[in-house]
Parts: sequence; C-alpha cells; structure tokens
Amino acid sequence: MTTTLIIPGLDGSREGHWQQWWLDSDSTARPVLLTELYNPVPQAWEVELVSAILDHPGAILVGHSLGAVLIARVLAQWPHLDVKGALLVAPAEDPSHPRAKPFTPLPELSLRRPATVVASRNDPWMRHDRARELARHWQARFVDLGRAGHVNIEAGFGPWPLGLALRDDLVERAARGESNTRAWGVESALAAPLL
Repeated sequence: MTTTLIIPGLDGSREGHWQQWWLDSDSTARPVLLTELYNPVPQAWEVELVSAILDHPGAILVGHSLGAVLIARVLAQWPHLDVKGALLVAPAEDPSHPRAKPFTPLPELSLRRPATVVASRNDPWMRHDRARELARHWQARFVDLGRAGHVNIEAGFGPWPLGLALRDDLVERAARGESNTRAWGVESALAAPLL
C-alpha cells in the first residue's frame, strides 16, 4: 500500500477538516508534524517534510493551503526525493499576509512527477488564474472546484470523497508511470461529490 503523507497548512487542520477525516479513516495516511503551525518558518517546515519523505519513500503527498506550497517548494529544491505524486489543494499565496509572505515567491518549475492542483474560483488565499498558471508551471493536472472557498471547514468540506478519488488517481497514475498531460475542468470535478 502506498503511504499518504498529510501536510497541513497555516494553523493546522483542526477536527472536522477533510485532512483530519482522512487521518482518522485511512490506514495509509500519516501526518507530517510541522512545528510552529501558527508562525511557520519555511526552512524548518522544509526539513520536517523532507524527513517525513525519507521515512516514507514512495509516498503520495497531500497538502492543503500553505502545506501545498511547502510540497512545491520541497519538490522544486530536491527533485530526486522518492515521492510518487502530489495533491496540492488550495495552495496559498498572499505576499501581503505576514505569516505567508516568507513562503513567497512560489517555485515555477516542473514537479517532475504526477501532480494535481485543486483550486476554487473564490479562494481568498489565491486567485483562480494564478492557481491555473502554477499548475501549468508545475506540469500538474488542474481541477477547478468552482466556488468552493478555501476547501476547508468554513467552506463546508468534511470527509471530501472527491479528494480521496483524486489521491487514488495519483496512485494509479504513478503505478502506470504516467505524466501530467491532461487538465480537468469544472465539469469533471463536479461530476463527483465535492464535500
């Protein structure tokens, strides 16, 4: 079984968040424990994620918000890490936010493995067109959730079966040795339950 490493964003993923649901219900899911969730230091988080990857070679990475940004930063800096794929949900980029600014600028290089970016048209942390642009730079599939906020509790996201399906798709694509060649539109994303 492929391990799924769950990487939270700023302030962590509290009870009821889809990441917590996955950790509680998926035997393959493991949390990446990041220090200073309320006042993150990019270099410290990078070391902690790399350490988790080294402990779980061949994992699928699933990050939300600043956790998605962390994944992109780590894979851009250390492209030869043994990671099968990455699901980057609602990446956060707000240079005006004092706690997010240290994570900017975001890398604009291929992630060199199957990846999927999931974005919303009304996410307060990143413009939709910017998320699509990053997916193109990262050579990742792009999933448009429509108006889904920041894909968190406040936006109504609990267990989120579509997210699990996207993770499972990454596992299958990695097993087949596929690359990132197809973008998904809002119709594909909305064909399955969002929440």
